[in-house]
Amino acid sequence: MADRRGKTRARRRADPARLAAYDVLVAVRAGDAYTNLLLPTVLRRHGLTGRDAAFATELAAGTLRRRDTYDAVLATCVDRSLAKVEHDVLDALRLGAHQLLSMRVPPHAAISTTVDLVHDRSGRGPAGFTNAVLRKVARHDLDGWVRRVAPDPSTDPAGFAAVAHSHPRWIVEQLTAAVGEQEVEELLAADNVPARVVLVARPGRADVSELPGTPTRYSPYGVVMDGGDPSSVPAVAEGRAGVQDEGSQLVALALARAGVEGRDERWLDLCAGPGGKAALLAGLAAGQGARLLAAELRPHRAGLVARALAGADGVLGTLAVDGTRPAWLPGSFDRVLVDAPCSGLGALRRRPEARWRRTAADLDDLVPLQERLLDRALDSVRPGGVVVYATCSPVLAETAGVVRTILDRRDDVELRDAAPLIPEVSQAAGPLPGTLQLWPHRHQTDAMFMALLGRSGQKSS
Repeated sequence: MADRRGKTRARRRADPARLAAYDVLVAVRAGDAYTNLLLPTVLRRHGLTGRDAAFATELAAGTLRRRDTYDAVLATCVDRSLAKVEHDVLDALRLGAHQLLSMRVPPHAAISTTVDLVHDRSGRGPAGFTNAVLRKVARHDLDGWVRRVAPDPSTDPAGFAAVAHSHPRWIVEQLTAAVGEQEVEELLAADNVPARVVLVARPGRADVSELPGTPTRYSPYGVVMDGGDPSSVPAVAEGRAGVQDEGSQLVALALARAGVEGRDERWLDLCAGPGGKAALLAGLAAGQGARLLAAELRPHRAGLVARALAGADGVLGTLAVDGTRPAWLPGSFDRVLVDAPCSGLGALRRRPEARWRRTAADLDDLVPLQERLLDRALDSVRPGGVVVYATCSPVLAETAGVVRTILDRRDDVELRDAAPLIPEVSQAAGPLPGTLQLWPHRHQTDAMFMALLGRSGQKSS
């Protein structure tokens, strides 16, 4: 390419960090990839480390979290429906909007690097279009745009929150029902803050002193990493420690701390994949003279569980089995954890694409499955034993609704107070008396729900 003086100019190439973020967005959209699983591979492919890797991570994950806010803004800056904009160009426009509205990137840099990216991937025409659109986006800051494009909060608070905090309306409504109108915006805002990387020292295999970072507020086994790659920590690389949200650690602690009558020798993790809770439970079981059986439906995930448990004491084994059709006799266990498959709306901080993949209709399938799993968990525990039912979701249908259904259905089960099991945590009262609900905005954990159920006798026919 020659300029007016006849001299050749080198073609500007897209910035590697922005290219990496762009590749993640395309893979999430076109290939149903998961951001947290894909990012390490993409960062290595582009040779990114340190600050460049952190920039690419925030650019990709932040753009995915804020997608609907940016789409509402872009819709006012584009002379056609967004549905008619090429998918690859729209992905780049979202990246540019995130830099302009939510990152400390100078406008000229945000615009020019995005234009370079589009020129590199889609050609000169789309690059000119991108330049024109992003210059319009740069006219207002994020708050200014929200005031312009979101519904009036006084007449449509859910609609306003959906645009302002980039959550589908149905999720806003479900979270409002769970946490209340006074706190829902704080919760939605917390969902858009990147989750901390939390490590867990697996009891009997590692000590928290081996892990870099700050001790967690509630779990005695956790550490919040200050930065860096968890896989570079020797205890993590060796499988003696792992990456596990503090809320997930507390679920395992609740099961281990619950009181049982009589023997305490056999524990069951009914939905164990991918193995984080099972690895912690195995260490806790061994410390109490018990052993853990881990069950997981999908063989691939059962393999991940077996890998997490490799070398641990207190392990009975790992089974690839359908938890709704147990391969063991009723009453075989003293403690059972059923961390049921759920909507995952409690982990939107660490799974930025999840809010766009789930629909309200998913609950129609999930809730009956959760009820069956809890029913079978209660069959699997002996009278005098306990079951902890947990979900990484605060949605009432998946929490209080499931527990109420089982309590109404069975006369051999009682709901016990779980609060004394985690005395370190305050402001965690759940939707049913005695249940616990953790929150990102209150506890800086995933929104884990826990209910403690005791078997009181034989199930009536």
